[in-house]
Amino acid sequence: MDFVLFLIAVLLGQKVTGLKLLYISVPPYSFRGQSALLECRYDLEADKLYSITWYKDHEEFYRYVPRGEPTKHSYRVEGVKVDHRKSNDKEVLLQDVSLHSSGRYKCEVSAEAPSFNSVSAEASMEVAVLPQDGPSITGEEKVYATGDVLGLNCTSGKSHPAATLKWFINREQVKPDTEMVFEQHGLYSVISSLRLQLEPDHIAGDKINVRCEATVVLDSMSDKPRFETRTTEVFVEGQGSLATPSVCLTVASALLLRLLPTLV
Repeated sequence: MDFVLFLIAVLLGQKVTGLKLLYISVPPYSFRGQSALLECRYDLEADKLYSITWYKDHEEFYRYVPRGEPTKHSYRVEGVKVDHRKSNDKEVLLQDVSLHSSGRYKCEVSAEAPSFNSVSAEASMEVAVLPQDGPSITGEEKVYATGDVLGLNCTSGKSHPAATLKWFINREQVKPDTEMVFEQHGLYSVISSLRLQLEPDHIAGDKINVRCEATVVLDSMSDKPRFETRTTEVFVEGQGSLATPSVCLTVASALLLRLLPTLV
């Protein structure tokens, strides 16, 4: 009886250890056509590894079983291409990622008997496509005068996610009139239209500087998102001294009033 009590006391005094998931590493964003490395680090402690299983949006695409034959096996999931040569129990390399590779990735670590412990963690990855060229400005005229309406369009290159467009006149930001977003095969093109009646301040010099800025935000959910910005600009001729018809009419009326007394 004393021996049994002693054994129970020893067992209760022992620190129970088991499988722990240390961390999972999934790139928050990757570029189309590149590779993406997924990492899953764990500590077995007193357990023995049974399997490592990876899922994308709840679909299993990779399994590692150290006692299996073969030890590595992948399953067909859209957007997922596993490089078996560079994948193991701790790392999985995805090749040639596409827009379909975006999603939620989960790593599940399972232990053998008798514990059958299982731990998991997940993280998201978004695949980005940067525009191949900068934004383009169309619709400009050769000469503008005070009172004229500056009507321009700025079109972004195709990207994922969609670009944000901003207008600047002589380095001062101005609001667009309308904006439209078009999508084709997961890529977005944005057209921003600017209609601005020119004031004397806009034509302070001989040239009007018009700039359009296209920004693609990567890892938007992060505290420190990454920005990819491209700009284009045009210079149009400004002639602020050009008189409008209403100004000419006013001047002519004033001259006529001055001449009337001498003509009578």
